[in-house]
Amino acid sequence: MKKELLAMILAGGQGSRLGCLTREVAKPAVPFGSRYRIIDFTLSNCTNSGIDTVGVLTQYQPLALNTYVGNGHPWDLDRSNGGAFILPPYQHMAGSDWYTNTANAIYQNIRFIDNFNPSYVLVLSGDHVYKMRYSSMLEEHLSSGADTTIAVYEVPWDEASRFGIMNADEDGRIVEFEEKPAKPKSNLASMGIYLFNWPLLRRALIEDEADETSDHDFGKNIIPKLLGEGHKLMTYRFSGYWKDVGTIRSLWESNMDILDRPDDIDLRDKSWRIYSRNPVKPAHYIAPGARVRGSALTDGCQIFGDVEHSVLSHSVIVEKGATVRDSVLMPGVIVREGARLEKVIVGMGTVIGRDAVIGGRSDTSNPYHESRLCADNITLIDGGLTLRDGSVVPGNAMVHNDVDVKGAESVIVDTEPVPAL
Repeated sequence: MKKELLAMILAGGQGSRLGCLTREVAKPAVPFGSRYRIIDFTLSNCTNSGIDTVGVLTQYQPLALNTYVGNGHPWDLDRSNGGAFILPPYQHMAGSDWYTNTANAIYQNIRFIDNFNPSYVLVLSGDHVYKMRYSSMLEEHLSSGADTTIAVYEVPWDEASRFGIMNADEDGRIVEFEEKPAKPKSNLASMGIYLFNWPLLRRALIEDEADETSDHDFGKNIIPKLLGEGHKLMTYRFSGYWKDVGTIRSLWESNMDILDRPDDIDLRDKSWRIYSRNPVKPAHYIAPGARVRGSALTDGCQIFGDVEHSVLSHSVIVEKGATVRDSVLMPGVIVREGARLEKVIVGMGTVIGRDAVIGGRSDTSNPYHESRLCADNITLIDGGLTLRDGSVVPGNAMVHNDVDVKGAESVIVDTEPVPAL
């Protein structure tokens, strides 16, 4: 069968900067925005762009992600001629190889791509929050006569050194790529969205795999090699909302953007729906006397206390007398009576004990203090935990079962497996 355009979503990364949230699930499967998973945005972009054949490359902790994507039905990707395909590393005659990097992951699936004989291959990341019409990127790719087109986003100049930067001429042709330059010449950051002519990419992947000195990475190896060979690489400028939610801070910020920047990240836009797989739950319930202000919540939530400026996923319960402020509660979280949460991300299925105080100012003497991953007084609580009544956990802390509390009483009294869905 022949496909003009095929999409490959890189969804196998561990996402270590999200701390305990990704200990049992891959980053693209992390809940987001009340009723979604992070990968929903990339999958929905494909559907809304008319792309009906999508490979999802999984590796790290794949169970939840594989189960969630399934046959692709929620995204209209359960097709007899195409559809959604889960592509984990597999065993072959020569052995079994993990995906070693982004380019190697696509290389190991060359036979899959060849089955569809595409003219173009779109390589995407499964861990970004954004809406993009990939068909417009293809149109620009064709009109420019490019060999490769790379989506770029203008970032503030003082942040440009954190990104891979594309230096382009006045026509948008890329003349140089710099990985996290100390003194950037441009503020056009690569979004990790690549559109290739398949015959060219196929050859480049095979040559790269044979190079024992290569890291087998698109940014470090494939793009510089194509530039060095004189191929025409063009930029595709994207100006909408885009967020790499790869850190605890960026995940919290992007959830808050749903509340604070609804025009920029409009999840109610019927012309560009974000599709998702959700369990069937009764409508949310707000009890008499409860207060909900400036928040997002979805089916199955039961609110008896106070919720302000927070994002609540399905099946969350906030008991009477409890207060939740500036927080993100993932599916199945229970906040017991009298508990107070401020600027907290709580993982799936966790129970916050009665009269617990979670979040607030940082305390470096606290055994759960985590300066490496937590910042801006954001507190992260792992999924599947039950916290002791009266627990106190300050800002910039991360609570999970592996923390050595060094003689102090643990705030964790029980643990359960994190639910897969």
